[in-house]
Amino acid sequence: MTTLYYAPGACSLAPHIVLEWIGKPYEEKRVGYQSPELLAVNPAGAVPVLDDDGFVLTQAGAILHYLARKHPEARLGGGEGLHASAELDRWSSFFTGDLHPSFFPIFMPYRYTKDKSDAAQEAVRDAGRDLVRKRLKILNAHLEGREWILDGGRSVIDAYAFPMIRWAKGMLPEGIGAYPNLEALHDRIASDEKVKAVLAREAAEN
Repeated sequence: MTTLYYAPGACSLAPHIVLEWIGKPYEEKRVGYQSPELLAVNPAGAVPVLDDDGFVLTQAGAILHYLARKHPEARLGGGEGLHASAELDRWSSFFTGDLHPSFFPIFMPYRYTKDKSDAAQEAVRDAGRDLVRKRLKILNAHLEGREWILDGGRSVIDAYAFPMIRWAKGMLPEGIGAYPNLEALHDRIASDEKVKAVLAREAAEN
């Protein structure tokens, strides 16, 4: 059985959505960061973790690539051929290496300064928000005239974008109104019935 270890509000939302889109049976386990249950499958204590009949995989991007390749019938790989594969890798790297880390100063400002004053912590958060805006601008421009991020239609990359767009909506004081293409992508994904079901389960208390 395929099992996803996740935490509400985390980037594990992306593979959670993809597993629903694939439509095959799977189990979901809500875990706490650094909890014994999570540490048993990932010594880093982070989500997501995918246990696929004993094959344990960590890192959201790797899990999403794996699911797209394991289930080609779901057509979530963004298209066929060398260029389509490269675009999948490109945008997966963008979210893993550019957009996701831009939120770290907002989530954990104490990691980026030894000054523990409120003013210093807020300055770090402001720097993070500026980084997020810069990355969102790039993605918004790419989405001009597009329904989905990749040419081959809805893909795991759209699912990867979704939790980060949600973070931006909540953490930028001005929201994401300045990025209408991103807002449209968010609303398109959020209106999906399977996505609604995942969000409801993640929001429910244990």
